Formats: sequence, C-alpha cells, structure tokens
Amino acid sequence: MDASTYVMALTAHQWNVAGAFAGGIFVAAGLIWAVVAGIGVMMREPGPPDPEDQPHLPDGGPVHEVREVREADEVPRSDGKRLMPYELHPCPTRTSEHQDRPRWTPGSSGA
Repeated sequence: MDASTYVMALTAHQWNVAGAFAGGIFVAAGLIWAVVAGIGVMMREPGPPDPEDQPHLPDGGPVHEVREVREADEVPRSDGKRLMPYELHPCPTRTSEHQDRPRWTPGSSGA
C-alpha cells in the first residue's frame, strides 16, 4: 500500500477538523499581516507638529463676537426676465437699519 491510500482513509469528521484548523491558521496569519502593515503605515506618518507650528493668538489679542440684528434681503424684481446669478446678492440677509435689540416688556410672555 502506498501513502495516498492512508491519506484518503481519513473520515469526513477528520477532514472537517483539518479544514477548520487550516482556516484558523489562514485567518490568524491575515490578522498578523494586517497589524504589521498598520504599524508600517503609522511609522511612515509625520510626527506631531512642533510648538511653533501650533495656532496662536493674533497680535491684537483675541477676536470678539459681533452681535447685530439682521433682516431678510429681498430678491430683486425680475420684471419677467430670468435673473442671473450675478444679479443676486451673495448673502440672504443684510444688516438691519435698526440695531436696537427687542427687550422683554412686562405682561408679555417673554419668548
């Protein structure tokens, strides 16, 4: 008898165990390769920025918010012709003429 008859003499259960073992080895090798490849990518990335490359305050100090009352900017009348993009305003709102903030008055809901 030659060796091929002994290999073929394995039962189906033994073939399933051998296949699962080979599949596990394949998955484990793939995971190890992925970790090694990830470490290689991380090593090629640039390091953290130097302190002088970090953002800093402007010379005039911190910039403050500007509060203003804005109102809707109406679309210009087209008089039957099509409006082109350059005929529209770039912003849908504009600064209001009256910058007085509405205050709560007694007797109103306040909302």
